[in-house]
Parts: sequence; structure tokens; C-alpha cells
Amino acid sequence: MTLRDRLRAEMTDAIRAQDALRRDVLRMAEAAVYGVEKREHRQLSDDEVVAVLSREVKSRRESVEAFRAGGREDLAAKEEAEIAILTGFLPAQLTDDEIRAMVDETIAQTGAASVRDLGRVMGAISPRTRGRADGRRVSELVAQALAARELAAHDSGGA
Repeated sequence: MTLRDRLRAEMTDAIRAQDALRRDVLRMAEAAVYGVEKREHRQLSDDEVVAVLSREVKSRRESVEAFRAGGREDLAAKEEAEIAILTGFLPAQLTDDEIRAMVDETIAQTGAASVRDLGRVMGAISPRTRGRADGRRVSELVAQALAARELAAHDSGGA
């Protein structure tokens, strides 16, 4: 069963169960996938559907921040409930330790030595973390690792 089929089946189940929130979230997800398929003139693979769902989750996370900043906890809670539904269709999220291990491995593979190499490392690691980790968090961990590496190189070279 494809991820798209699973979305449709769970939307049908939500309709039968009269679960309005789940039904509406899955309809929006289905519409987002359909919109990309229409624009691309082809059916999306499961990985591409994951990318669409990841964008939907990211959009809702940004909304949560905005609603909280505006003092609208009720709307932030609704967005968080939608995030919980959508993340059920995404691959298991990587822990910070797993991301750090991937970052170290990618830095070694790319030969990155300073923060200036951030783009090269992100280009290499992004396909491996897409849909499994927040890109902003991955970027933070890459920047930290590169800064530490650059500092260590500077300290050992300057001493």
C-alpha cells in the first residue's frame, strides 16, 4: 500500500468515525499531494509524498510559533494536533544523537573544515535526513560541529 493509499484509507476511516479534525487534516494533506501531482503531471512516489507532508508539518510548526507569539494558545493547540496527525505518516524522526553521528560522518566524507563549508555539508546530509529531521535543527547541529572543528584546528595550530 502506498503512502497516498494510506492517506485515503485513513481519511475514509476518519469520515466514518466522524472525527472532524482528522478528516479535515487528511483532506488538506490529500489536497496538497494532489496539487503537486497536478503541477508535475504525474503521480508522486512515497518519498515525494513524505516531502509534501513534511512541508505541511513545517508550515504548521511556523504557525504554532506565530500563534504563541500572538497569545493565541487555542489556535496553537489546534495546529499541534494537526502536526501530530501528519507526523503519523512520516518516517520516525531522528534523535539529536543520530543526527550528530550523521553530521560527523558527512563532515568526514566532504572534508569540511570550517563554517564556510556549511552549504557543502548540508547539501550532502539533507537527502539523508529529509522527512526524518527538521532541516533547521540539522543546520544548527552542522554549524555547531563545524565551529567546534574550526576552533579545535585553530587552537592546535596556534598553540
